[in-house]
Amino acid sequence: MAGTDEDAVTAADDALYVLTAVLLTPAQFPSVLGDDYPEACAALGLAPLADGYGLVLGQDGEGARWTIVTDDVSLVAVAIASWDCGMEYDLSPTEDTVVVALPGWPLAVAVAAPGIPAPHDPDPALVDQPPLAPPDTSGWGPAQRRMGADEVALQWALWREQIDDSEFASMGADEASGDAAEGSPDADTDARTDSDDTGQESGGARSGVRRVLAEARAYVDSPPPLGRVRSSFAPGDARTLRADGPGWSLVARTDDIAFVLLDDAPGEVLPVGRGAELPGLLEALDKMAVRPS
Repeated sequence: MAGTDEDAVTAADDALYVLTAVLLTPAQFPSVLGDDYPEACAALGLAPLADGYGLVLGQDGEGARWTIVTDDVSLVAVAIASWDCGMEYDLSPTEDTVVVALPGWPLAVAVAAPGIPAPHDPDPALVDQPPLAPPDTSGWGPAQRRMGADEVALQWALWREQIDDSEFASMGADEASGDAAEGSPDADTDARTDSDDTGQESGGARSGVRRVLAEARAYVDSPPPLGRVRSSFAPGDARTLRADGPGWSLVARTDDIAFVLLDDAPGEVLPVGRGAELPGLLEALDKMAVRPS
């Protein structure tokens, strides 16, 4: 998703060569920046406006990285859609729609404008704040966990075909009773986790999944910050659900199973079977979720 070589906007009195753009709205924001929309906005020092923003990432004539924040969300959305279709689009927010020009990039960008110096942060003497920088994803943590959930949502079919539904039956009646005793709102939902070297399921992972389901259920009664629960298109009549919380991410299809990722389970993707309770939970979350306009 990138602009053409001719794409340029004016910011900080310099031409900006546009490399890419992203939306920052309650229903669609770079999840690497936070578990919800206000948190993602805070990462850029922005107020969480109801209509959101468009972020235009590019380089000035000296090669310095800049992020132009515009409140013309529709313009940025059209540009992104055009680029995704392989079409050129001159993304040029007008001066009256530019909210602020921020030094640096909040996201990693793999391309650079031709014919100018390589991307670098602006001269510190010319800016009044530290340059933005992408979150550190070199090790497992919240940012990497959320990126993993993004990948599961994007490659749902690939992850789903690895799951044998018969394996969910491995949770016995005693374990289900134990779940209920611990207050899980989803005691009848089957949960299968990756096995350890001894072939035994990780009790810590199972406990983490139960906690995620309990916290997700609590969202239905006490709505969380905007963007913690999002609903997007899926094939057929289904929806893709994404929910995040302190230390966890959940990805699900409303007509299928769910996957859970935990800060406490590095690199693991934990499937959760539908059971008796998951369908109702997913339906309730979908009703309260924010959706792309």
